[in-house]
Amino acid sequence: MKKIFLLSVVAAVAFTGCKKTMSTVSEAHHVSYPTILLSSDLYYSIPVGGTLPTITATAYDSFYREVDPVVIDQSSLDNSTPGLYAVTLSAKNKYGMTAYSSVYIGVTSASPALDLSGTYIRLATAGRVAHVSKLGTGLFMTDNVGGVNVTDPTTGAAVSAVFVVTSDTTLDLGTQLTSAGTLVAIEPQTLTLTPGDTTLNYGINLSGFGKQIRSFVKQ
Repeated sequence: MKKIFLLSVVAAVAFTGCKKTMSTVSEAHHVSYPTILLSSDLYYSIPVGGTLPTITATAYDSFYREVDPVVIDQSSLDNSTPGLYAVTLSAKNKYGMTAYSSVYIGVTSASPALDLSGTYIRLATAGRVAHVSKLGTGLFMTDNVGGVNVTDPTTGAAVSAVFVVTSDTTLDLGTQLTSAGTLVAIEPQTLTLTPGDTTLNYGINLSGFGKQIRSFVKQ
């Protein structure tokens, strides 16, 4: 009788353990990030002392079908000091996946007539070209801030970056997100506007490229 009773207890324990295992639920979460949609502009140019823009945005995660709040960090803005300022926007979904975006504000005393648009050749390295376009007063974009050889993939991919003219002889790339990661401006950051010799000189520390000094002359 004792043996039969013992076997009954073991069977009950085994059944209970099996039942507990079967009731355990595991969850798998899809990796999804919200998409941040700006309701305002991406680039701004304001004069020194001018009114800072109002930035608005929404965020939506299409996989989880949820609207997520957008946090706009404007703590770095200073309209009294010329420079390039990046406003970071972030949105987090219910599982903590966070998306980031940036809005760029150039504070400048440059003349609206200033136009650096055109094709630039990287000095001391033949065949490396950058194209500069105007975004606003004193605010410009280069499509090849690192000056790589776009015809040779081994030199890396071209990276776009924004810069602002802060005086007749200086420019500023600030700190900004790029397709290669974060770009941080280092010295020097100079501009030469001699007729027939417009030159951009700057130092950067760019993720994927490291620290580098670049000089470009307008073609």
